[in-house]
Amino acid sequence: MMVTAVRTPQDAEVVFDMAAFLEKVGAGKTIAKFKKNDVIFSQGDAAASIYFIQKGRVKLTVVSKQGKEAVVGVLEAGQFFGEACLHGSTKRVATTSALGECVVISISRSAMLAALKNEPKFSARFISYLLSRNSRIEEDLIDQLFNSSERRLARLLLLLAHFGKEGTSQPIDIEISQEALADMIGTTRSRVSFFMNKFRRLGLISYNGKIHVNHALLNAVLHEKPSLRADDKV
Repeated sequence: MMVTAVRTPQDAEVVFDMAAFLEKVGAGKTIAKFKKNDVIFSQGDAAASIYFIQKGRVKLTVVSKQGKEAVVGVLEAGQFFGEACLHGSTKRVATTSALGECVVISISRSAMLAALKNEPKFSARFISYLLSRNSRIEEDLIDQLFNSSERRLARLLLLLAHFGKEGTSQPIDIEISQEALADMIGTTRSRVSFFMNKFRRLGLISYNGKIHVNHALLNAVLHEKPSLRADDKV
């Protein structure tokens, strides 16, 4: 299953006022810095806190009983993760690791619940955030069920590039392998390689140290240009 909880500028997700947020939480928080590839928590660890990304990005991965690892999400500054502990989950269902220099705030379950109970405005904002996050997950599921792997890859590249309304080429500023891209859209690495080469030939993306996603790709996805017409249902 693909879950790509990545925020783009046009999304309606709430960006929290960190100063106000930290004031409400008070003493029930710790701030930690992580380097690239550092593990924040591992799948199966005890879940007793929720996390807020103050700076950087983190990757979520899961490992199946058969030992297969898959990337299921990329989160960025302004987003929470590990919130399942708030409704009673006692174990982490995924591993989170830093994709680069990262500053993460850990808030204890009890402190977060107290803030939600005692601060109605903060509670309303957090609920709005969760609802927006849920809408994104629903979009991902629809994308997975009804779009070809080619379109899923195009959409993911747009999300990773934070493509907004300005219509300029945007670099993807994190290192991400074709295998990871394949995990995130539910296909094979060879299919991702095929489509990446196709996108480059068509001028939809370019490589110059980083992947640049061009405006033509956005138009192709939104307006269903023939160049991206579904040719598979992988």
